[in-house]
Amino acid sequence: MVLAILAVGAGTAVAQPAPGAPAGQDPTPFVGVAPFGPPKVAPVNGSTVGVAQPIIIDFPGLVDNSVAAETAIHVSSIPPVPGKFYWMTPTQLRWRPLDFWPAHTTVTVDAGGAVSSFQTGDSLIATADDTTHQLTITRNGTVEKTIPMSMGMAAGGHQTPNGTYYVQEKMPSVVMDSSTYGVPVDSTYGYKTTVELAVRFDDSGDFVHSAPWSVADQGKRDVSHGCINISPANAQWFYDNFGAGDPIVVKNSSGGTYSRHDGSNDWQL
Repeated sequence: MVLAILAVGAGTAVAQPAPGAPAGQDPTPFVGVAPFGPPKVAPVNGSTVGVAQPIIIDFPGLVDNSVAAETAIHVSSIPPVPGKFYWMTPTQLRWRPLDFWPAHTTVTVDAGGAVSSFQTGDSLIATADDTTHQLTITRNGTVEKTIPMSMGMAAGGHQTPNGTYYVQEKMPSVVMDSSTYGVPVDSTYGYKTTVELAVRFDDSGDFVHSAPWSVADQGKRDVSHGCINISPANAQWFYDNFGAGDPIVVKNSSGGTYSRHDGSNDWQL
């Protein structure tokens, strides 16, 4: 057997579909002995998530055969949509549709005989355009709200990278401390502040959050250290409406494309 020690950033692999199924999906029950120990699957059974949420399968250890592991994971959805597998770490396999899930899709995951299902909610998408400094919210294809914002400033190289992200967690309050990534609090670009209504969209510490100190800049210029700053009232609306898996798309930033293989670059793979 070949040990599947996969390099971070390894390429994707698309499972062979069952007859009549779209690429990457297999609606048939898994039969046989799974080639891995009991996995942990997210989203959890019975949950409702946003349309950018990937399926995340954590194995209890390294698998002997990565192809066999993929073959033992049967993903199906109503309506059916094509998708692909990709390894985020040597013990974590993910699957996502090639495009966002349709709104109100039911998804079933059969992970070597362990079956769970989840569904998507409305297609709620936030698009942050650094040209207009506006955060545009669409729900099921219709613009629902346009929010003035301020993203990462060019000074110090803090531009918010372009990319398609999704909500990973929400916190009513969080302390943001530049020293956690090596920038002293008392340096030119250092900071330590408590931020309210924080919606995290990557693993590098970027959030959509309330920023009363930058309201005068929102809709006009970029002044943040990478986060998307919005007013307290707009932050409350965003916090109340956006949840796990809802997409946040950043475009027209001078910060390049998000390239860190850190668990939040699914839609760049």
